[in-house]
Amino acid sequence: MPAQRLLFVYNADSGVLNGLQDLVHKTLAPATYPCVLCAVTYGVAAMRPEWKQAIRALPLPTGFLHRDEFLKAYPAMQGQALPAAFSADAAGHLSPFISTEELKQLTLEELIALVQQRAGTLSS
Repeated sequence: MPAQRLLFVYNADSGVLNGLQDLVHKTLAPATYPCVLCAVTYGVAAMRPEWKQAIRALPLPTGFLHRDEFLKAYPAMQGQALPAAFSADAAGHLSPFISTEELKQLTLEELIALVQQRAGTLSS
């Protein structure tokens, strides 16, 4: 089944308190911050404009979930390495799109290029 949307999953939990803790961790100890997707795509408190623009321009709808939201929606994915990105088909089945290991190696510019290239392949 062809991909219907992309899903990016942060290695961080949802909520204001968790967000504040993440902000402090990312600022004070960036080398040990566990969510490279957050670190690359967010500035101090907001999504980087170039990432937001790139996501809007993709040929597929895109969603974002925090770890706790992802595991609630997809309990079978318990143990999945995060952060990561998935393509989802019409039935909601997930397929790997970008792995944690790949995300660890990418700058924002490289991430945008990779997402655009792979999304273009999925939507053709």
